[in-house]
Amino acid sequence: MLGAPLLEEASGIGALGIDLTSLLVYLINFTVLGLILYFMAYKRIIGMLDSRSERIRESLEEADRVRKESEEQQESMQKALDDGRQEGQRVLAEAREAAERYREQQAEQARAESEQIVSRAREEIKQERDAALESVRAEFAVLAVSAAEKIIKRSLDADAQQDLIDEVISESNAKQEQD
Repeated sequence: MLGAPLLEEASGIGALGIDLTSLLVYLINFTVLGLILYFMAYKRIIGMLDSRSERIRESLEEADRVRKESEEQQESMQKALDDGRQEGQRVLAEAREAAERYREQQAEQARAESEQIVSRAREEIKQERDAALESVRAEFAVLAVSAAEKIIKRSLDADAQQDLIDEVISESNAKQEQD
């Protein structure tokens, strides 16, 4: 019941439970505090926010610059890689062509050498055959003369021997051609 006489005495703002002097003191205190904060802390806070904003802006610019550089480097690396691949393919093609030319050259050289070897072998065989035939003819002539001497029991002079050798050789050649 103490609260009832207060309600009856108060009118206007007091009826709401607000004391005008306290409100005025609070407003003055708030204004003083706001001014103190404005002059003491607001500039610092705004400066910090501005510097932070500037750092963020610089960081974003740096990130964009780094991203662009990275893209440029990636493009240049891709180009260098493509150029390297093309150069490698070109070198590989040249190496294949050189190997093919070398292989053909070696094959041609081997054919030429084998033809030379075969030709020399044929020539040697022909010379050996001719030498063997000459040797056989000479032995045959000696045997024929010996046989003839024994048959006729006399010795023939040199002209007669040569005539007899030629006759025996021609008969021998005729028999070989018939065989």
